[in-house]
Amino acid sequence: MKYYSTRSKTEAVSFSSAALAGLAPDGGLYVPSEIPQYPSAVKTSLKTMSFKDITYETILPWVKDDIKNTDLEDMIHSAYPFDAPVNETGDRFVLELFHGPTAAFKDFGARFMARAFSYLRRGEDKPLKILVATSGDTGGAVADGFFNIEGISVTVLYPKGRVSPLQERQIAGLGNNISALAVEGCFDDCQRLVKQIFQDEEFGRFHNLTSANSINISRLIPQASYYASSAGQLPSSVICVPSGNFGNLTAGLYAYKMGAPINKFIAATNINKTIPEFLESGVYKTRESQITLSNAMDVGAPSNYERMAAHFTLEEMRRLILGTSVSDEETLRTIENVYSMYFYILDPHTAVAWKAADKLKMDGKLSGNNNLIIVSTAHPAKFAETVEPITGSVPLPPSLENVMERKVIAKTIPVELEALRECI
Repeated sequence: MKYYSTRSKTEAVSFSSAALAGLAPDGGLYVPSEIPQYPSAVKTSLKTMSFKDITYETILPWVKDDIKNTDLEDMIHSAYPFDAPVNETGDRFVLELFHGPTAAFKDFGARFMARAFSYLRRGEDKPLKILVATSGDTGGAVADGFFNIEGISVTVLYPKGRVSPLQERQIAGLGNNISALAVEGCFDDCQRLVKQIFQDEEFGRFHNLTSANSINISRLIPQASYYASSAGQLPSSVICVPSGNFGNLTAGLYAYKMGAPINKFIAATNINKTIPEFLESGVYKTRESQITLSNAMDVGAPSNYERMAAHFTLEEMRRLILGTSVSDEETLRTIENVYSMYFYILDPHTAVAWKAADKLKMDGKLSGNNNLIIVSTAHPAKFAETVEPITGSVPLPPSLENVMERKVIAKTIPVELEALRECI
């Protein structure tokens, strides 16, 4: 398997090179020369296979030139002592992706990436420095995944005052090889700084820099596994994905291309609705992000649009993806309604997805013949300040019980490239 930049196909690189570089030299994102297919035996067995076995079959064709089969199997068993269960709730199913150590779906990508980086760099003497921009959960998952990994340090950029208190402690409360920078701006500013620093190839080589955002292909590939697993249990599904930087939805598209029995996707956004507007108008126009209750989705210039556009035409996207947006008021009302009807607690991001599906059903855009899967991306306890006034106390999962005791250790910087350079 070879990988190319979304902006140029002049140079093919291996999985190892694409993963360790993060961003292509021309500023594009790495995409595969072709999306591999599940073997027919795997397609027919998705319903009965374990999550770990599906994950192995999903990742293998993408990395087989760089990671030995037996080593990949060991990495998967080490990364995923948790599953991605699907629970029936009312007239739909909820794919719960919050059973990992940071109680967010980002654990699926970050934990594999940490192990892949460690494996691919075995024997290296020069330390690797990882830069990652986060709108909330990515930073915590990457920090946890790489914490105390020898020879690798991580610097997380997050928008100051725009993440939840618990998220901030996950990002900036570990210390050791994990550093945190609170940027005086929005997520798009953080992401732009990371991209700008990587465009200085000499600086990046000198400091041995790479990225761990969803711009990194090694983050996306394992995320395709839970789409294949849930669709295997519920064929011909419509899967509603709460979306910000669109890495999660892109992973779903990869699972679809590999042969998972998915009928359609819903791109559910908050008022930062760049992609839903693109699907409607055909014109891709970025915007300044706006602050919402579903803060991890506050993205006005989603990076992974480049990958979507590399694999699909506008008309193909329109056939495969329904887009809609949800306001904060609708989000709060949805948390209240779902709790009162089913005693099921949604976090704000999952509530956006739930409401998006409701809106499309009311508009007659969803068929009742399909299984409807809502992707739940975070545990509601991570957003207690939003959820608990509606539902009452939300029990903390064991993985989060001690997080609030951590002290935040972060340096505040302006939205200036030179300020980031100085920190590196």
